[in-house]
Amino acid sequence: MRQDEIWDDEAARSYDTPGVGMFAPEVLEPAVDRLAELAGGGRALEFAIGTGRVAVPLAQRGVPVTGIELSRPMIERLRTKADEDAIPVVTGDMASARAPGEFQLVYLVFNTISNLLTQDGQVACFRNAARHLVPGGRFVIELGVPELRKLPPGQDGALFASDAGYVGLDTYDVVRQHLVSHHFRFGEGRQARVFRSPHRYIWPAELDLMGRLAGFELESRHADWRGAEFTAESRSHVSVYRLPHGA
Repeated sequence: MRQDEIWDDEAARSYDTPGVGMFAPEVLEPAVDRLAELAGGGRALEFAIGTGRVAVPLAQRGVPVTGIELSRPMIERLRTKADEDAIPVVTGDMASARAPGEFQLVYLVFNTISNLLTQDGQVACFRNAARHLVPGGRFVIELGVPELRKLPPGQDGALFASDAGYVGLDTYDVVRQHLVSHHFRFGEGRQARVFRSPHRYIWPAELDLMGRLAGFELESRHADWRGAEFTAESRSHVSVYRLPHGA
């Protein structure tokens, strides 16, 4: 399925979970704090802005935010929170769409670069970020670390969550470096609903090479938005890439 088919009306309606999950204050506020700091008073561009989970509170901090988003239903959901004057959005693919003007910061959160299912597409995303940035500007990516160590020998699936009414399972194609996340939600009856999203997972070292191909230098990498040390046991990372001032 294409990404615009995955992020349809139903996905947009169910995406926001105010106060819990990725909308929980302890998850969201450190990300907004860090991004506001990195913007340094300049303009910010969010690739795959979605329903405005990060963009809306960031704009409320006084950071001018523009977005690029492929899914029209997600943009419509964003429009219930902020109009076009407050947060302009360009409809298109984050690997190629252009937003007007230049930016101090481009950011891409919550594993979304992995929605681009080819290495070429992911490299193009870095290059698109570089095209939007002023010299010395930064590109910030939040991304999970592939959890292949969870896979028992001979198996291609691993459970990543199990809660009341919810089971999350990833299945891997290690040859193509692909995974599919399966989200099962169920009540007390026999029926369950499943939402699937395909991804191309990226190792941190590969991500750094993509940055170099686009002219970036890795400035920092932490395990979370609060700046925890990135270690071999970290399940995700926040990586900050910067263009040279002479770029």
